[in-house]
Amino acid sequence: MTSLDVIGRSHREAPVLRYDPNRDELAALLDGEPRYRVDQVWAGIHERGEEIDDLTNLPKALRARLTDELPLALTPEVESISDDGATVKWLWRLHDGHKIETVLMHYDDRTTVCVSSQAGCAMACGFCATGQSGFDRHLSVGEIVEQIVRARRQSAPRRVSNIVFMGMGEPFANYDRTWAAVERINKDLGIGARHITISTVGVVPGIERLAEEDLPVNLAVSLHVANDRDRDELVPLNKRYPLDRLHEACRRYLDAKNRRLSFEWALIDGVNDRDSDVDELADYARSLRAHINLIPLNPTPGYLTRGTPLDRVYAFRDALNDRGANATVRRTRGTEIDAACGQLRASRQLVDPPKRR
Repeated sequence: MTSLDVIGRSHREAPVLRYDPNRDELAALLDGEPRYRVDQVWAGIHERGEEIDDLTNLPKALRARLTDELPLALTPEVESISDDGATVKWLWRLHDGHKIETVLMHYDDRTTVCVSSQAGCAMACGFCATGQSGFDRHLSVGEIVEQIVRARRQSAPRRVSNIVFMGMGEPFANYDRTWAAVERINKDLGIGARHITISTVGVVPGIERLAEEDLPVNLAVSLHVANDRDRDELVPLNKRYPLDRLHEACRRYLDAKNRRLSFEWALIDGVNDRDSDVDELADYARSLRAHINLIPLNPTPGYLTRGTPLDRVYAFRDALNDRGANATVRRTRGTEIDAACGQLRASRQLVDPPKRR
């Protein structure tokens, strides 16, 4: 049995998708062709992000064969646009009918793609739309990489400079495929490791593995509460990996990488925006030299508690900074198309995109 056979039989008899094979597996698929064909195909679909039909340096018969044997993973269902075109969200249908979402965000100084690593999520954080929807399955390497290739094509001529694994799913629950995708994104799509961020709700073994990897990618931890009693309720995984264990894993990452650690904190009215929360978060973050990203809770249908009003968000930030923590308020993007943090749920119930000016 070849490695391509193994790939083809994962994910419930999934087909071999275009970006699933690594270079050696692509060479096996092209057995009998001149060796340089592997380089031509690999560079064409990764470095240039071209469709196979556009690889005119390949014979027409080979292009037809590759199109048939290496189908694309993502079928677009809905494209939604907001922020005067600066934010684009795609709802994709996978080969087995499951759905995921990807978000492209243009800023003055960068262009970022927010990538999904799973269809759904098993972490069950009640304030997160993805967690409310439940878990379907892990994504393959190809399904992760293709999100970026397709978004990069849409972004042109603006260059995609940053990748954040903050879409649907818990990346460290799908560690092997997530990391293989990171290596491909870095080496073959040309995104620097320091411009790739992996976000986790606190999967300690994943953080510990990340500390041992060669690439210096960034780590963001969705913290949201800094005491075990309340975090057990808000982030159920905390019962398995409580804050002390999470702190140890983050310390190991810092010692190994010397990279800035980020804590994500979705501010929820009356839940985690109290004076006691300021004290607990400041203490926890200072000890790890962590940067705190404050995010006003974005609305989701399954969680009725509202986000902290904006004036109190800034007061919370100022109180953290007064206590020696480093906190900023993240600019919310794509709220009206359910593309903001915590809103991805692979739903077709999307608002009509605003008309372009």
